[in-house]
Amino acid sequence: MFKIAHRKALKPTVISIDVEAPLVAKKAKPGQFIILRVDDEGERIPLTVAGCNKEEGTVRVIFHVAGATTKKLKYVPEGGYIADFVGPLGNPTEMEGMKRVCVVGGGIGCAIAMPIATAFHEAGCEVTTIIGFRNKDLVILEDEFRAASDNLIIMSDDGSYGREGNVTVPLKEMLAAGERFDTVIVFGPLIMMKFTTLTCKEFGQPCTVSMCPIMIDGTGMCGGCRLTLHKDGKDVTAFACVDGPDFNGYEVDFDAAILRSQTYAPFERHAYEEACNLFKAADEAEAAALAAAKA
Repeated sequence: MFKIAHRKALKPTVISIDVEAPLVAKKAKPGQFIILRVDDEGERIPLTVAGCNKEEGTVRVIFHVAGATTKKLKYVPEGGYIADFVGPLGNPTEMEGMKRVCVVGGGIGCAIAMPIATAFHEAGCEVTTIIGFRNKDLVILEDEFRAASDNLIIMSDDGSYGREGNVTVPLKEMLAAGERFDTVIVFGPLIMMKFTTLTCKEFGQPCTVSMCPIMIDGTGMCGGCRLTLHKDGKDVTAFACVDGPDFNGYEVDFDAAILRSQTYAPFERHAYEEACNLFKAADEAEAAALAAAKA
């Protein structure tokens, strides 16, 4: 069992938790992930390491309440326990020789982008960060990004915060003006990573994408996280958990990845609705408290 040492709601559906896992905290590096289960009957889900406190032996993960497991995890209180917390898994983000990088995050992908931006900043890189959200109410980790960035650009789809538009708008402006980076590294929804990669490709700008498909064991045995890559004129299969999660964006078949990501959507929706019914009273109490706080 693993204790949740600290818990903080960044937004009503975005939660940050610090889990007591000294062995993971000792070895985890930026870009790696863990796999957890809330209880003995729960599913295994991957979450990116958002930070470590080696002295306290804690690992931070940030999650968006979007499925049955994250719904359950939301209601594990500070001081409560979860069944499994395995890691670190995957390969760390490549940082060797990087001097100028552009970190791009979209939505909850910013929870992954933030520790990467911080790591590059601490390594002495010049960091430009572009983060995008649907609206002002969904903006997270702004202070952390400001501390880690030489240049921070915030975008919102509706223009309610920062600049209006998606993350490719300022990226294309910079590349068109002649700016170049050792890499543009992208975190977020598949469709956003696809179009960010296409923007980079238009200007010959190297691009790295962080892939987080369906995973079960995290060791390459189940095959659930397989991706199709276009390399040397042919298609090859890779596994995000052991070959990634970072890949050359030019090589990823995003259309195939998007199609695979939708395979279990009806089952995931059904499981989420069951979890919502289970926590209906808690949700109603939380909604009432939020409404009272705004009144």
